[in-house]
Amino acid sequence: MSTSAEAVRFDDDSMWLDPDDGRRSAVPLAWFPRLLAATPERRNQLELSPHGIHWEALDEDISVDGLLAGHGDRTHRRLVAPA
Repeated sequence: MSTSAEAVRFDDDSMWLDPDDGRRSAVPLAWFPRLLAATPERRNQLELSPHGIHWEALDEDISVDGLLAGHGDRTHRRLVAPA
């Protein structure tokens, strides 16, 4: 069974999630570099779906189940060796 988000809000360091199961969770913005680098206005331009949170302007999608399981950004970045 999947959990949905009822509300999402931010403070300077965290994203707060209110899932539909009555819990309240906070995760560090440092887990999500795109959100950390975004302005507060951009962070708040989100869409809630049955399975996650989407930020069109930031090209970011986060699953509620992943957040509740303690998963941060899983984007694989290409590592470049220093020249």
